[in-house]
Amino acid sequence: MGSFTCTISVLLFLGLVQFAVSGHDYKQALSKSILFFEAQRSGHLPPNQRVSWRSHSGLNDGKSSGVDLVGGYYDAGDNVKFGLPMAFTVTTMCWSIIEYGGQLESNGELGNAIDAVKWGTDYFIKAHPEPNVLYGEVGDGKSDHYCWQRPEEMTTDRRAYRIDRNNPGSDLAGETAAAMAAASIVFLRSDPSYSAELLRHAHELFEFADKYRGKYDSSITVAQKYYGSVSGYNDELLWAAAWLYQATNDKYYLDYLGKNGDSMGGTGWSMREFGWDVKYAGVQTLVAKILMQGKAGEHTGVFGRYQEKAEQFMCSMLGKSTKNIQKTPGGLIFRQRWNNMQFVTSASFLAAVYSDYISSSKRNLRCSQGNMSPSQLLDFSKSQVDYILGDNPRGTSYMVGYGHNYPRQVHHRGSSIVSFKVDQKFVTCRGGYAKWYSRKASDPNVLTGALVGGPDAYDNFADNRDNYEQTEPTTYNNAPLLGVLARLISGPAGFDQLLPGVSPTPSPVIIKPAPAPKRKPTTPPASSPSYITISQKMTSSWMNEGKVYHRYSTKLTNRSTKTLKNLKISITKLYGPIWGVTKTGNSYGFPSWMQSLPAGKSMEFVYIHSASPANVLVQNYSLE
Repeated sequence: MGSFTCTISVLLFLGLVQFAVSGHDYKQALSKSILFFEAQRSGHLPPNQRVSWRSHSGLNDGKSSGVDLVGGYYDAGDNVKFGLPMAFTVTTMCWSIIEYGGQLESNGELGNAIDAVKWGTDYFIKAHPEPNVLYGEVGDGKSDHYCWQRPEEMTTDRRAYRIDRNNPGSDLAGETAAAMAAASIVFLRSDPSYSAELLRHAHELFEFADKYRGKYDSSITVAQKYYGSVSGYNDELLWAAAWLYQATNDKYYLDYLGKNGDSMGGTGWSMREFGWDVKYAGVQTLVAKILMQGKAGEHTGVFGRYQEKAEQFMCSMLGKSTKNIQKTPGGLIFRQRWNNMQFVTSASFLAAVYSDYISSSKRNLRCSQGNMSPSQLLDFSKSQVDYILGDNPRGTSYMVGYGHNYPRQVHHRGSSIVSFKVDQKFVTCRGGYAKWYSRKASDPNVLTGALVGGPDAYDNFADNRDNYEQTEPTTYNNAPLLGVLARLISGPAGFDQLLPGVSPTPSPVIIKPAPAPKRKPTTPPASSPSYITISQKMTSSWMNEGKVYHRYSTKLTNRSTKTLKNLKISITKLYGPIWGVTKTGNSYGFPSWMQSLPAGKSMEFVYIHSASPANVLVQNYSLE
């Protein structure tokens, strides 16, 4: 009896620590999944480009239409730039960063993730040259799919297609508004002026989407066969309003969600998928967060109905609803034969964030088959990611470059043809099919981090380049995976994800710098107000379990005429988490995505605690 009890105890202990000692390297998978976005870049590649087998491409995009549309992302294994999935990719990448930026930063990937977002938002700014105009596609699927060429030398039609007030596209404009609003939150601390520019575009795009209503694929008809808007545009309008509220705390968008929730399907549709076309589950999850934050106001009843639908989605993933999501025998969510993996990663992300939401509000998930704990939702996300990385009947990793058994014949033009840098011999439109597409050998370029379409309903998978339903990767497969992987690295411990966002602030409080220690004459004294100014402001306060918490924003401005480098800041009397700076020893410095601060520019970081402002002092720096 004693040994049996001991065995049970050991098994229970192993069960508790299983999360932490998983056989998968989530950190490595995270790094690789972000790297994939660099392989999908269009335009002039930057000097710090890490995917070395790619080169510049699409350098005349938009030229024939009199607009600069160089940049952005190829969505999949082809060379077309489709605006709707690209915008959804950026929105979900931003959501990953907003929820789990701290985890991304602690694993050295926050800078890379933000760079990936900016590659998209820089393009969207170009694609939105005036308030009621948005370019939504460059190239077309028919001519592009006829050819198999590297993006660096494609000969296909690069015509640009747009929506405007006479040819509306509320779904496309709404999703792009959501992307810009979410990105404005991401850049708020590191680049406030860029954040403000993104928010301006988001406001204009939402107004355009709402005022001139229509499906974008009725205006950009060449998109119908590839990214047709089956769900219509109501979900995108609600989705955009939810993100604009997250970015601004403007009651207009809260009221929009409250007044239109019933008529636009936000409270009516019970979904079993979330993706580039159908946003309802994402909207319902975001609105449920607002409700749990206690910010719904007079819309509490409506928001409660949103939350009911969000929880039905979560319960269906766990098999605890009246209508459950289908799964393969190996346990993977299965929605459709073609690129099923997009639904796996997006659902896993929603499950992870909702797990943290309900954990933060100290409640369980209410399902028709009984209540489920937050940890059960997170365990579900983990099971899906582990399947992706190799815990499946075939023992296959569906992330290229992760593990030993991963797809080698990916349906992707760039990876399947020898690099332009290695052999610049021109690959003709049809010649690419004859020589490279049809060859039964591994791709000459490893498309590291790409998440392919994945197995069928019975866990079967064929690693063949012509099996595009299973071997083609997409950017929107990877985008929500960033957040899930960042979350899983941290293990089962919960995070308080219900902290309020940025709100209007009072006048800044100036912190007087303390006298600086003696240093070399070539380095100006760090305390000199003529070179660096520091200001702090309280941006919001809230009550949690009887304790008042404050969110403080600190702004450091370089008032000199030179570039500020080697910054060291002392922060004392800090009793909570901090974002936007990197800690080294007992001091803080630039965040991982910054190396210097140009003349006249500012950087911003934030922290949260239940006390008065922390003491922020500059210890050291240099001007060059």
